[in-house]
Amino acid sequence: MNVSVVGSGYVGTTLSACLADLGHDVTAIDVDEETVERLDAGETTIHQPGLDPLVSAYAGSRLKATTDHAAAADTDLTFLAVGTPATEDGSIDPSGLLAAAEDVGEAIADKDGYHLVVVKSTVLPDIIEDELIPAIERASGKTDGEEFGVAVNPEFLREGSAVDDFMDPDRIVIGTDGDPRALQQLAELYEPLITDWDVPTVETGRREAAMIKYASNAFLAAKVSLINDLGNICKEFGVDTYAVADAMGMDDRIGERFLNSGVGWGGSCFPKETAALAAAARDNDYRPAMIEAAIEVNDGQPERMLELLDSHVDSEAKRIAVLGLAFKAGTDDIRGSRAKPIIEGLQNRGADIVAYDPLANEAMAEQYTDIEYVDSAAEALDGAYGVAVVTDWPEFTDLYEEFDEMADPVVVDGRRIISRRDGLTYEGLTW
Repeated sequence: MNVSVVGSGYVGTTLSACLADLGHDVTAIDVDEETVERLDAGETTIHQPGLDPLVSAYAGSRLKATTDHAAAADTDLTFLAVGTPATEDGSIDPSGLLAAAEDVGEAIADKDGYHLVVVKSTVLPDIIEDELIPAIERASGKTDGEEFGVAVNPEFLREGSAVDDFMDPDRIVIGTDGDPRALQQLAELYEPLITDWDVPTVETGRREAAMIKYASNAFLAAKVSLINDLGNICKEFGVDTYAVADAMGMDDRIGERFLNSGVGWGGSCFPKETAALAAAARDNDYRPAMIEAAIEVNDGQPERMLELLDSHVDSEAKRIAVLGLAFKAGTDDIRGSRAKPIIEGLQNRGADIVAYDPLANEAMAEQYTDIEYVDSAAEALDGAYGVAVVTDWPEFTDLYEEFDEMADPVVVDGRRIISRRDGLTYEGLTW
């Protein structure tokens, strides 16, 4: 098929490259000229394992990039993979997505025949029905369900494993409100996955499809916050939460995944989507107590790390190391990173902060300009009076002699990645 993808961030670039790998011809559309130039050159602007080889292999052949939204008219269907950032009150800002929808509407205004617009962006059901579809109708002069269709196909890609998640998904969710042309096109698009890999497909309404993404992430976020809450209790009783969680995970009603307690969740999805769902619920006069509690527990975990550090070190005017700045290992993304409240808390304590991350130094330095960034964990630890381990990069598990170079070897581990040993003052966050 001939596909266009509007938006070339983490989701859009992964989608474009993986669709090309399935054999489709893909046109990536983005307003940023540098992003387009790099895609055409076979390069990416993001770090995602397995993504660079795909972009390099298909650039200039199955994968092309442009800043011209008019290119959408020459394709069979268009994905909207534009970000929907959070506002101060937790609700989402759909302006970028709606602008992209309008651009696509203008592009297909003179197109003969049916065109399918597929919403990949995470957006609440009312925005799709009340704002996005009318925006396309106004710009195109056409009617939804007649000359064009709108489907909702949420993404379930985890940063650090997005390519694998696309190629081996748990399910493919397609929301169409029963439009047979939309169902047929998306079934054809995903046929290699559905047929060759026997991936289950969920066919549902557009509103339900949009909510499935929010509900899935809210549930997972709440599960992590619950094990963190239990972990905080276990810590008070001198109990190893991980030993407890191992036994809990054997219960198939609970399951073993997402039971690693620690400093909490971050990233582009969990924080934004739990906040947006809670804000939308309150706007509809419902208080989402469980979701609010999950957010509250998550927000409190970095402060608990700092309090553990306080119990051993007066950070004022002391060199304190922060290991790990990305929100998770395997990515350079700092959105929602738990390192941010750790850094801000140390700044409030007057600490002399030194930080290291294998990939995210540069991104964090754009936001926190007055701390020191170094090129290795060993440099960060050298002369430090304490260290907060925030991201579970595998290289941190190999640290040993490096701790001997600390002025005072106090380690507060937020990810259970550092081994206890003689000579270390070690505090696990929830164990």
